[in-house]
Amino acid sequence: MSGVKKTGLRFRGIMMPNSNHPAIRKAKREASQPSIHGTKLWKSSALVIDYLNKNPPPFFNRVLDVGCGWGIGGIWCAKKLTSQVTSMDADPDVFRFLNITASVNKVKTTPLILKFAQLRKKDLEAFDLLIAADICFWDELVDPVYRMIERAISAGVKQIVISDPERPTFMKMAERCLKKHGGDLLEMETKGSVNARGSVLVIKNF
Repeated sequence: MSGVKKTGLRFRGIMMPNSNHPAIRKAKREASQPSIHGTKLWKSSALVIDYLNKNPPPFFNRVLDVGCGWGIGGIWCAKKLTSQVTSMDADPDVFRFLNITASVNKVKTTPLILKFAQLRKKDLEAFDLLIAADICFWDELVDPVYRMIERAISAGVKQIVISDPERPTFMKMAERCLKKHGGDLLEMETKGSVNARGSVLVIKNF
């Protein structure tokens, strides 16, 4: 119908609510806003989802969604892979939006409030798959993200999948990872209800 605002998009079997969704509007009115770019769903998450949809991971029981924001990547894993998902972000204000997104998709994830540098090797030993999108957008994030990936590999995380629209900071971090640990940096573009373009860093540790 003309003039009717969409409240979200359906993508690869899940619903991605937007700022027109009644529950999202209510949450934005009633509480403080996320402070670390967690004010909306970021398109690079669709690249992670598309990669996993086309390349089902062999290890997916325990998933860590790092820098999760509204958590759509982890929510896809919970719904489509039946994974146990931990959603991690440094900003506690993102989780009410994540919970709405999870509820819309009839799944739950476990919240974890941490910065990249606070995520220990011991913590990472609990996970099979680490996913992330749009987490390396400042120069000062290159080293913390790189070192987190190093700890994840050392901890035995089986696969790491991180997407980005090819910001120079992400590409610098990804090249460092590839040089030391191998893996792939794949150019991808989604088609359908969400149009996203960028690269996906994939490191297999098995």
